[in-house]
Amino acid sequence: MSAKPRLRPQLYISSLLSCQSHQISPFLIPFLCTQHRAASILSALSDNSGAYNKKIRRGRGPSSGKGKTAGRGYNGQKQHGKVPRGFNGGQTPDHIVNPIRGIENRNTNFSPDVAILNLGHLQDWIAQGRIDPSRPITVKELGDSRCVNPWKIGDGIKLLARGSEKITFPINIVVFRASAAAIAAIEAAGGSVTTRYYTPSSVIRIMQGKTDPINSLQSQPNPRLQMPKFSSDGMLEPEPKKIWQNRLPDPTGRKSIEYYRDPAHRGYLSYQVAEGKGPSLFFKTPRPAGVLGANKSDRLKKAAAAAANRLW
Repeated sequence: MSAKPRLRPQLYISSLLSCQSHQISPFLIPFLCTQHRAASILSALSDNSGAYNKKIRRGRGPSSGKGKTAGRGYNGQKQHGKVPRGFNGGQTPDHIVNPIRGIENRNTNFSPDVAILNLGHLQDWIAQGRIDPSRPITVKELGDSRCVNPWKIGDGIKLLARGSEKITFPINIVVFRASAAAIAAIEAAGGSVTTRYYTPSSVIRIMQGKTDPINSLQSQPNPRLQMPKFSSDGMLEPEPKKIWQNRLPDPTGRKSIEYYRDPAHRGYLSYQVAEGKGPSLFFKTPRPAGVLGANKSDRLKKAAAAAANRLW
């Protein structure tokens, strides 16, 4: 067998070097004995395994596994062509026979998910000794006592006034929302209602004992929501400050901020509203008729003083 074409120059050079009769200059020997890489290495280049998926060739014989019927099965409309989505063979489609009737209230997707608590049910739990009325009643106490299902609290608890005639002694309660009738019934008995902002994740952390159920960065200390402790000699002991793992959030949306700024809702941010102002962040409270603003009255006074000092 003859040598490959790319090996012939090397064999020729080696024969020249082995021959005694030929005289070769020494400076040519390094150039004649150099090794050359075969150009066929380029034909061995390929992609990594798994770099691409091989295309399925349909209808190219039974050896491919997708021959003959090409994976469409035997006969029928699905083999011969395409079928529209929801096509029932020509009969009246289901979305026409049984259409969706009524109006979908999309605002319910953004409304808070609250658990309902009536005053009558709360009073029954207090009468049974499951809740201590001398201490502030929060989401933690209501969930631990199962007065409200802790798995259905969601964003918080809304207090309603059904059974308000059963309230006979004052209670201090902190809830997510409260109706006007429930607030009036509790305050008539000498208690207090405070509404504050919660989130589903913060409610979970409160139930786990990782977050303060009352105080946050924007809240102010309320004496009615403090838990007093007395020593053996009857002196009031200061409550030790507890370090919580997570912080209770404050509202960031406009509607939530305005709700808890409203004193009528007994919101915990109502201290931010100045006297004579409204809780709205957008609309200004109108002034009574005949009352001028501070800036306008100052301008009128300066104009009168300038007119009095005018020489001509």
